[in-house]
Amino acid sequence: MASDSDNLGFCLVDYVVFAAMLVVSLSIGLFQSLRYTQGRSNVDNFFTGGRGFSAVPVGLSLCASFMSAVQVLGVPSEAYLYGFKFLYMCLGQALNSLITAVVFVPVFYRLKITSAHQYLGMRFGRGMQLLGSLQFIVATLLYTGIVIFAPAVILNQATGLNMWASLFSTGLVCTFYTTVGGIKAVIWTDVFQIVVMLSGFVAIFIQGTILAGGPARVLEIANNGSRINFNDFAIDPQRRYSFWSFTVGGTMVWLSMYGANQAQVQRYISCRTEKQAQLALLVNQVGLCLIVSSAATCGIVMFALYSNCDPLKTGRISAPDQYMPYLVLDIFRNHPGFPGLFLACAYSGTLSTVSTSINAMAAVTMEDVMKPWLITVSQRKQLLLSKSLSLLYGLGCITMAALSSLLDWGVLQGSFTVMGVVNGPLLGAFVLGMFVPATNKPGVFSGVAVGFCLSLWLAVGSTIYPPSPQIMGVLHTSADHCLATNATLNSTTAVTKSSVPRDYGTHQEGFYRSWFVTVELGTKNLS
Repeated sequence: MASDSDNLGFCLVDYVVFAAMLVVSLSIGLFQSLRYTQGRSNVDNFFTGGRGFSAVPVGLSLCASFMSAVQVLGVPSEAYLYGFKFLYMCLGQALNSLITAVVFVPVFYRLKITSAHQYLGMRFGRGMQLLGSLQFIVATLLYTGIVIFAPAVILNQATGLNMWASLFSTGLVCTFYTTVGGIKAVIWTDVFQIVVMLSGFVAIFIQGTILAGGPARVLEIANNGSRINFNDFAIDPQRRYSFWSFTVGGTMVWLSMYGANQAQVQRYISCRTEKQAQLALLVNQVGLCLIVSSAATCGIVMFALYSNCDPLKTGRISAPDQYMPYLVLDIFRNHPGFPGLFLACAYSGTLSTVSTSINAMAAVTMEDVMKPWLITVSQRKQLLLSKSLSLLYGLGCITMAALSSLLDWGVLQGSFTVMGVVNGPLLGAFVLGMFVPATNKPGVFSGVAVGFCLSLWLAVGSTIYPPSPQIMGVLHTSADHCLATNATLNSTTAVTKSSVPRDYGTHQEGFYRSWFVTVELGTKNLS
C-alpha cells in the first residue's frame, strides 16, 4: 500500500494517546493503594489483596499478564506467515484452563499459601522450595527484562520511536504503581490494560478490513493464499504449527505457566472463594480467546492488504516482528491518534506482564526465602520490606532490559527458551507431588535435574539446527505487484534503517517465534 516515498512515523497526537495510557495506569494504581491499604496495611493484603477479589477482575488480569507486548506484536505476524490455524491456540488454552481449575487450583487454594513453592516445601522439604523459588526469580527477571526491551527495539526499528524513552517510561511507571499498590494495583491496572489492548486490535481490524474491500474480500484473498488452513493435522514434530502442536504441546507449556507458576497462582489465591478462583480461569479463557482471535484476525487482514506486496520482501521492514507497526502506520497515515492507540496497546501488554512479575518475585522472596527470619518482625516493617523488594525487582527488570541492548538477537531468543527449560521440569515436580504418593525427595531432585538437562539439550539443538522454511510450514508471500520493487530503500525515506531482510528459515530474530520453542519443550519434558 505504501510507496517508497512515504515517511511513516508517530506524530504528537500519538504520543499524547500513549502518555494518557501511562497516566491512567499510574492513577489506577495510586487510587487502589490509597483506597484499600489505609488501616489494613499488612503483607497479606499487599500480596493477595486480603483474598477478597471476585472472578472477573482476576480473570482479566490473568489474561492481560499473558499477553505481553511480544505477543501483541507477534501473533498477527505469525498468523500472516502461517495462517488462521493459529486459532487452535485457544483450544490448547481451554484444555489448560480446565485442568488447572480442576486439579491445581483446589490444592493451592485450600492450603492458604502465598507462594506456589510453599507446596514443594511441604511435600519435598525446604531445599526443593528454595530451588523452585530461585529458578522462578532468575527466569522471570530475565524474561521480564526482555519483555520491556523487545517492543522498544522493534518499534524503534520500525517507526523511529525513541527506544530508551519508551523503555524507561514504561518500566518506571509499572514499578512505581506496583510498589505502592501491591496486587490490587496490579489487578485493576491489568483490567484497564486489557481493554486498551482489545481496543487497539479492533481499530486495526476495522480500518484494515475497510481498506481491503470488506470482510468477504478479506476472506477470499486469505483463502486463495492458503491462510484459512484449519485442516493441518500433520504429526511432524518439526512443523512450526499444527493442530497437535497447539493442543498437546500448547496444553503442556501453558500448564507450566498457569498450573505451577507463581505469577498466576498468586492471583488464584487472591479470590474470595475457591469457586471464584475457578471462575476466574473461565473469564481468563474467554478474554484470552477474544484477544488472540482479534490479533490473529488482524494478521489475516494484513495478508489481504499485502498479499501482492510483502513489506519484508521489499525491504520496507527487516524482520517479521515489524509487520504490525508497519501496518498500523500505513493504514492510519491520515488518522492521527490511532497509531498512538496501537502503541498504547503494545505497551499495555508490557505493563501488565512486568507489574505481575515484579509483585510475584517480591512475594516469592518474602515467603520462601526470608520468612524464617521475620517471625519477630512487625507487620509494618514486613510491609516496608515487601515494597522495597518490589522496587528493587522493578529496577532490576529495567536494568536487565538496558543490558539486553548489548546482546545479540540470538541471545535474546535464548532468553525466551529459558522459560521453557526451567518451567517444564518444575511442573513435573508439582505433578509428581500431587499424583504420585511414592515420590520421595531424592527422586524429585533427580527428575528435575534430568528434565532440565534434556530440556537444555533440546533447546540448544533446535537453535543450532533449525528446520527449513518448508518443514516449518511458512506460507508463500509475494512482492510481484509492488509499485516499487527495489529491495533496499533509501535510508531517508524507508520505514526502517535496517538492512535487506534475511531468509525466513535462517532468521533467528523473531521474538515471538522463540517463545513458542517452549511448546515443544513442554511436550517433551512431560512425555
